[in-house]
Amino acid sequence: MLNPTVAGITVRATLGRRRAVLFAIPAAILIALTLVLRASRPAGTPWPDTVLGDFGFSILLPLTALIIGTGVLGAEIDDGSVVHLLATPVSRAGVILTKFAVAAGLTALFTAVPELIAGLIAPNSAKLAVALFIGALVGSAVYSAVFVLASVLTSRAIAFGLLYVAVWEGLLSNLVGGVRILSIAHYSLGIANGIHPDQDLNAGLGVATSAILAVVVTAGGLYLATRRLRRFALAGDAA
Repeated sequence: MLNPTVAGITVRATLGRRRAVLFAIPAAILIALTLVLRASRPAGTPWPDTVLGDFGFSILLPLTALIIGTGVLGAEIDDGSVVHLLATPVSRAGVILTKFAVAAGLTALFTAVPELIAGLIAPNSAKLAVALFIGALVGSAVYSAVFVLASVLTSRAIAFGLLYVAVWEGLLSNLVGGVRILSIAHYSLGIANGIHPDQDLNAGLGVATSAILAVVVTAGGLYLATRRLRRFALAGDAA
């Protein structure tokens, strides 16, 4: 179902835009912050879990996923070039899965890898680094599925995505326990916490619940995105 030609074009287009520079900024901040804290905090201070978990999963991961996930297909819909893509023999499911794979892979590159690097830089945090890396990989996939869906549903995907990240993920999910059922950040933290149990990670869900919900949301997002793209192809409506 994955089309290497579409994937290659998408990678070049995504990394070739000026905003691609934005992908590396949060990751660089995370690593720089880790270096500063390692040099300034006394040994034994329990800061890595909180800093890498909160900053990495509340800011770095969702914002990077938003920019990439809404751009891999949304830009083509906005400028009308998606018509040429839909005119090729590639199936609609193949288009969605390919765009999703590129978005998830690039998001993981700019989020999961920096989390791993920062975790290895932090003192006595090798196990935490692996846990956060795996949690960020899961989060990259789930966020990408949701934001690819958003880009197919509306031309204002970034605006709605920012509201979701700021209000739902950043505020409500940390204040209202029931909201965490629909919080991708807590899916990621729940899986990371299952690998490296630590209450300082502030995981609001267990590892089993997080894994199941992550699969359901990812599969559901891809299914709905495929259905919407099929309707777009027939009706010619990019809204």
